[in-house]
Amino acid sequence: MTVHVVQYSGGIGSWAATQRVIAEHGTANLVLLIADTRVEDADLWRFVHDSAARIGVEPTVVADGRSPFEVFHDQRFLGNSRLAPCSAILKQRPARAWLTAHADPADAVLYVGIDWSESRRTAAIVNGWAPWTVRFPMCEPPCLSKQDMLDAARADGLTPPRLYELGFSHNNCGGVCVRGGQKHWLHLLEVFPDRYARAEAQEQQLRVELGDVAILRERRGGVSRPLTLTELRRRHGERSTVS
Repeated sequence: MTVHVVQYSGGIGSWAATQRVIAEHGTANLVLLIADTRVEDADLWRFVHDSAARIGVEPTVVADGRSPFEVFHDQRFLGNSRLAPCSAILKQRPARAWLTAHADPADAVLYVGIDWSESRRTAAIVNGWAPWTVRFPMCEPPCLSKQDMLDAARADGLTPPRLYELGFSHNNCGGVCVRGGQKHWLHLLEVFPDRYARAEAQEQQLRVELGDVAILRERRGGVSRPLTLTELRRRHGERSTVS
């Protein structure tokens, strides 16, 4: 029988996608595959286990064993909004290794929880996961907003991951996502100043090793330049907590 593998990220989109997979195929051959990046918010794991218990399927957790900044150190490259090797190394590679060992492409379907608003990404994802068949349940009608999905989870008796209520658009990496822009990082500084401080210190250490690099960039006078987390924070009058 066909194995149905959901990339169960802990985000609301992957939960909603799972509900559509269950409605069509049931849970007998369902796999909830999640990669541990070692920096996820504790409430992500609470949601994963609460929702998996309601579904009746134990999550399958894979891991590289490193955190994003450990990957940046090993790769000698600081991830940013344009290129972030952490996702491929910490999520895609461990997931692919599991698929190779446990899911024959001839008899397995992989489901990804992006929704209709990100449908431009589907072709690249399909190519990236070949030879497995990939489907995107939340890109199909009825098209739901993120709020619709959060409401559906509550209606099912679940408490959604707290990062959404705290104003984050995604439930990734505890909010410490190098793909975010200045607005995202300023929000992190406001909500989780300790996490911002830790990222700031780690960025500074990589600058010592790699030179004038930064997660963020800014353009002034037509010239693009690195914008460090230290500089961004100081511009907004925050006291440094970096030793």
